[in-house]
Amino acid sequence: MPDKWEYPWFAAWDLAFHCIALAHVDPDFAKQQLVLLTREWYMHPNGQLPAYEWAFGDVNPPVHAWAALKVFEIDRQRTGHADRAFLERVFHKLMLNFTWWVNRKDALGRNVFQGGFLGLDNIGVFDRSAPLPTGGQLDQADGTSWMAMYSLNLLRIALELSHHNPVYQDIATKFFEHFLHIAEAMNNLAGEGLGLWHETDGFFYDVLALPDGTHVPIELRTMVGLIPLFAVETLEPEMLSKTGEFAERLRWFLDYRPELARLVSRWNEPGRGDRRLLALLRGHRMKQVLRRMLDENEFLSEYGIRALSKHHEQHPYVFRHGSLQLTVDYQPAESTNGLFGGNSNWRGPIWFPVNYLIVDALRRFHTYYGPDFKVECPTGSGTYMSLEGVANEITRRLARIFLPDQTGKRPVYGHAPRLQNDPHFRDHVLFYEYFHGDTGRGVGASHQTGWTGLIADLLMTQAPR
Repeated sequence: MPDKWEYPWFAAWDLAFHCIALAHVDPDFAKQQLVLLTREWYMHPNGQLPAYEWAFGDVNPPVHAWAALKVFEIDRQRTGHADRAFLERVFHKLMLNFTWWVNRKDALGRNVFQGGFLGLDNIGVFDRSAPLPTGGQLDQADGTSWMAMYSLNLLRIALELSHHNPVYQDIATKFFEHFLHIAEAMNNLAGEGLGLWHETDGFFYDVLALPDGTHVPIELRTMVGLIPLFAVETLEPEMLSKTGEFAERLRWFLDYRPELARLVSRWNEPGRGDRRLLALLRGHRMKQVLRRMLDENEFLSEYGIRALSKHHEQHPYVFRHGSLQLTVDYQPAESTNGLFGGNSNWRGPIWFPVNYLIVDALRRFHTYYGPDFKVECPTGSGTYMSLEGVANEITRRLARIFLPDQTGKRPVYGHAPRLQNDPHFRDHVLFYEYFHGDTGRGVGASHQTGWTGLIADLLMTQAPR
């Protein structure tokens, strides 16, 4: 963490996002940082990446393969050189980490994961890093989606490496199969016909598996239900033509495992052949999730995507079990909840890492669906946009946090007149930990959180000109 006030300390998933912005300035340093976490000084021999130095055993989202790919691509665009040695080095270590996840965080071997709080602190009803007060276990829509995303990231890296060493096609097949089994499990927990998808609400929820065998969906609309968007990868005809063994295995699945084949979208483009989409959300379900995400009365703020739906401001979610009663309501800024010391809040504010991943995922979906696939944005406005257009709109709203408005005021400094007005301060913008869900003002640490630096990448590479 780039912190002068306290001390420089590491936080594993924060660092992965820092490296995206750093790659534009010093790609070698960004690559070294990602390799560092997988070295023997940090990674446990069993493959676990420590979360941060005061609690090695906590679990952060597995975003490091995604970050390695992004840094690799930024570096290649800047220099014209593909540093496959870096990609290969980090890939071998991340395979160990992936195996740790499969062995340690899938309690019943069902391809459904229970990662704990996963860096989202107080987003849920319970402290997800502690034993549940109800007993049983929580099957997490976000933990499972992160692992689906991880599978696809490692699949993409393996395919990239296979261009120079065909042996990696075998490994690509392994992660292709992992993704399919995770996607199937999300829709059919343990073969019981239950899933993490709620058809009536058109949203993903965590499911509480109680000791008596009953399953209770936690019908709380949070970022947990948007994280399935992150698990998306497109396979272009040109790539498949270069990976004959992998492409043949993919075709075998489509022909002989129809229950899994339905999880792979295919689109034949004249003159180019088959393009494939691997994603947890496709077509109808994606539109349902986006309908909620792009609703200004729910997730869509003037300044990005909220961590919890504003719907819960007037309609708090109440969980009851026996004498236990727990309530979650919309809190757009400082937390009123004491979990994790009360110094973090995923119950309403705008957080940059997940907003960046939403934008990145929408752009990946757009490469498959193209400009004719449109959704209403904002919901109820009558304005329809392509998925690239939606990504641009979210980017504009995120940038609005930092840019002067029509009165010359920056929303980020809505709470600090000196920072807002003093010429010695006003043009030196701080990268706050998170942002007020309704006003965009900076909240939390202003001095230590580097992942908000992702705005630099958005402005340089993704914001429309």
